[in-house]
Amino acid sequence: MIEEKAVELGRLIGQTEEFKLVNRARDGIEDVTEIKAQTQRLEMLAQTIEQHVREKKEPPKEATEEYENLMSSIQAHPKYQGLIVAQSNFDKIMHMVNEKILEGMKAGAESSIIIPG
Repeated sequence: MIEEKAVELGRLIGQTEEFKLVNRARDGIEDVTEIKAQTQRLEMLAQTIEQHVREKKEPPKEATEEYENLMSSIQAHPKYQGLIVAQSNFDKIMHMVNEKILEGMKAGAESSIIIPG
């Protein structure tokens, strides 16, 4: 019964406008060649920086500066900003869902009625 309710909740969340907007924003970012190339370079730099940190070495200044510049460039792109707004709105929906689930769990824990599972 719980699994069925979880699937139903997932289906309902998937039908929200907020979820659809996040997906469209993600798809829109994937279509921007510039962002895709910058993201790939960013990931390579992150690996380099992480490796240096793991080895307790100072990451190369050039790598950290390029990383920061790329991150700023990506964040300034209008499509990326649209994704951030869409994700924020979706996160609000998910926060509300989690709060309601917690309310239900508290009510269920206090209830003496046993519901067959």
